[in-house]
Amino acid sequence: MPKSGPSISSPIFTVEHTRPALDGAVAHLRRAFEQHQLRDGLVAIERTGRYHRVVQRTFAAAGFETRILHPFVTKQYRQPVDPGNKTDDADLAAIHRATVTGCALLEATRDEAWTTLQLLIRHRRDLVCKGAALNCQIRDHLEAALPGYAACFDKLWDSVIPWHLLRHYPTATQIREAGVTTLCHSLRQADIRFQQRTIQTVVDWAEQAAPGDIAAGQHLRIALALYEDRQRKTQEIKALERDIAGRLVQTPYVLLLSFPGINVVSAADFAGEMGPIEHYLNAKSITGRAGLRPSRYQSDQVDKANGPLVRCCNHALRAAILTIADNLIVCNHHFNVLATQWAAQGKDPRHTRVKVGLRFCRIGFQMVAGRQVFRHPCIQDRHYILEKLTAFHREHDTGMVEVLRDLHAAIRHVPPREYAAEAKPLQDEYRRIQDGRRRGPQLLGNILPIVFARLGVGLVSSNESGE
Repeated sequence: MPKSGPSISSPIFTVEHTRPALDGAVAHLRRAFEQHQLRDGLVAIERTGRYHRVVQRTFAAAGFETRILHPFVTKQYRQPVDPGNKTDDADLAAIHRATVTGCALLEATRDEAWTTLQLLIRHRRDLVCKGAALNCQIRDHLEAALPGYAACFDKLWDSVIPWHLLRHYPTATQIREAGVTTLCHSLRQADIRFQQRTIQTVVDWAEQAAPGDIAAGQHLRIALALYEDRQRKTQEIKALERDIAGRLVQTPYVLLLSFPGINVVSAADFAGEMGPIEHYLNAKSITGRAGLRPSRYQSDQVDKANGPLVRCCNHALRAAILTIADNLIVCNHHFNVLATQWAAQGKDPRHTRVKVGLRFCRIGFQMVAGRQVFRHPCIQDRHYILEKLTAFHREHDTGMVEVLRDLHAAIRHVPPREYAAEAKPLQDEYRRIQDGRRRGPQLLGNILPIVFARLGVGLVSSNESGE
């Protein structure tokens, strides 16, 4: 139960986390205010995972100023008075002393939209981690059943060829006896595109395949079952990402898509962990909350100023920032050059990641808080928000109704002076569709004129093909 002290003169009692008990605690507090003629007061609650949230919501809804106290603060105020003794009564007294000295803090609240975005990006991240674990398990069982089979394919997870062959020809002997012609016929019957040299590689492997482990058939059965689980998780991740994109465009963080090296998922991760940008005074508020600073140990002549990153921080926000830093080092030419220079100077790669993360926070804060697109003196061109969104939805097979909805929502956050620039890559795409140079479904061509109208630009006339 969260420890809370409604009044220093009130007797200590236990409150169950039920509606009648919580309503009784609120009524008791109101009576205490009337009895002692109190005109000002607050409720301090010690943070305990998420169990304190019920008490916090109850007293906040009742109109009381509700503040949160970190357990470390309680510990610091308990130890000087009662060292070596840890009891609920001692903690309550420490909570009271910490509160009256100003250590109980107000928390910025999130509405349902921001909370939902955070839950979605964390659920997606959890599924990605589980998918990575499944990859390791599948490879382990596959290697036990058919040693060397996975090495025949450059893209084991992106192709359906290896898994179709495993279901129909589960042993190296069956693959060898079937031969290239039979295997190709089986793939054509299943309407699977392939290249014959890939099938030849598989048959060559089967000719000299090493024997499998004991119970190789069971290993293969488990590998295929885990692969089916992985496929389900992949589809769920894609559906989550479509939902996340639809929520990202409702926030000003969609402007981060103009930053070269940042995609929809990484921008949404950052937005979900950050919350409303109005909660931050400047970029240092972001890096301070994320703990992007080295710890320091100093005593007399000893001064270790560049220790590891501080432990007390918002680890989820730090992870989002450092993930973006990794992406920028790889995909952004400017930061790639900086990372190369720092590596040549002998800098620790961790030092490079943190420095890039700090620079991103400074630039990102100016973009989101200032409602402006990416501008940097060392980078000549920026990326285009609407172009990235359309490419993302094309990869995720999003319905055109949802695509149009997200594009309209994103336009609301784009500065009007950037409308013409945002329309240019879409005009090029529209021209390719009109000229028949874009393969696949062309439903995007039906909604681009609506987007152009919203941006206030005209259609692009396509050249006659002459046919």
